[in-house]
Amino acid sequence: MTDQPTARPAVTERRTSPIGPETPVGPATPVFSPAAVVASCVGFVLIGALQALYGPAIPALRDEFGLSPSAAGLGLSAHFVGGVAGVLLFDRLYVRIGNRRILGSSYVLMAVGAAGFALAPNWPVALAAALLAGLGFGGIDYGLNQLFAIGFGKRSTAMLNILNAHFGIGAILGPALIGAVGSEHYPAVFLAFSLANLPLLLCLRGVREHVPQQTPAPESGVPGGQVLARSLGSVLGVFVTLYVLHVGIEAGVGGWEPTHLETVGYGAGAAATATSVYWLMMTIGRFLVAPLALRHSAQSIIAVSCAGMTVCLLLAAIPGLAPYAYAGVGLFIAPIFPTGLPWLNRAAPRARRAGAVVIAASMAGGVAAGPVLGKAIEWSGVRAVPLLLSGVSALCLAATVWLIRATRTH
Repeated sequence: MTDQPTARPAVTERRTSPIGPETPVGPATPVFSPAAVVASCVGFVLIGALQALYGPAIPALRDEFGLSPSAAGLGLSAHFVGGVAGVLLFDRLYVRIGNRRILGSSYVLMAVGAAGFALAPNWPVALAAALLAGLGFGGIDYGLNQLFAIGFGKRSTAMLNILNAHFGIGAILGPALIGAVGSEHYPAVFLAFSLANLPLLLCLRGVREHVPQQTPAPESGVPGGQVLARSLGSVLGVFVTLYVLHVGIEAGVGGWEPTHLETVGYGAGAAATATSVYWLMMTIGRFLVAPLALRHSAQSIIAVSCAGMTVCLLLAAIPGLAPYAYAGVGLFIAPIFPTGLPWLNRAAPRARRAGAVVIAASMAGGVAAGPVLGKAIEWSGVRAVPLLLSGVSALCLAATVWLIRATRTH
């Protein structure tokens, strides 16, 4: 929300928005009403749950449609493909129509896609429905992240961490709900999710229709201002690299932690519990960093996060410390995604599509992490999982240091 001017009259000017067409800038118009903020957080709970529902439903999907494990896993892949397409598509549409219609259509697409997946008569129809739900997922993920990144002034980093923490809540609740009712009842869960999207449409009137570009002048000597020392293309390229790599680590730990822990001597139940703790710590970490973001810069938070993540992954190679070290990875990796977006907006305020590119890249990183890490594990063995991921984490730290230097103002 913008601050009230004190010593000068309100002046209306026109700027081009990264999320919406050119529109007059009012002096004190909030981007979100309080009800819309709450609804946005609920929306992120729902998209977190949607993404996490496909995996626990796989046993029932295999029985119902006669699928192999790899074929059943295509449901989540179709969702991610739709998500990337949704980010890029809705980024294009944001310059033509208002935020409310974009967010509203995204909620409707998620609802229709989830219902279609639940009621699909065959697997091709189910995959098409997952793709459709993914389109809506991408629109909400991109739209709300971008609006929160510019809509709360100096509080944007804190609010983004709170918003994305609710994604984690959904990712924890979704599988728990499937586990409670049984995977054979996955259609009822997907239908319930579909219906839960619809009340959020009523809260969209609290979202500002068009949002002006926020380009506050950077403070002299403070890192994170506009790009001066490096080309814009190089800075965006390294931001994309940072997002792809850190999401690859996130997905890699979530996918391979149970296997690694069982390999080094833990029981299946203990390994599964430790993996749940990893996701829980990621959610808690985003809530914890919100007050820190009001006092510390985004780049310093990300630098500490990458360093801590690297150390924890190295410690995870020690069997006795592994479950606790993986929990530390979840805590340190938590702030990177939401904290990087405001930094990117300040570093490259004129690059309107920068946010869409890095969010789409993060989804692509999640898709690519599985086969790439799997091939590396074939060569090195399961015990090397934390060491492989620590190398990737070290690259994230190097990218962060480069970006801090590249975006430093004179």
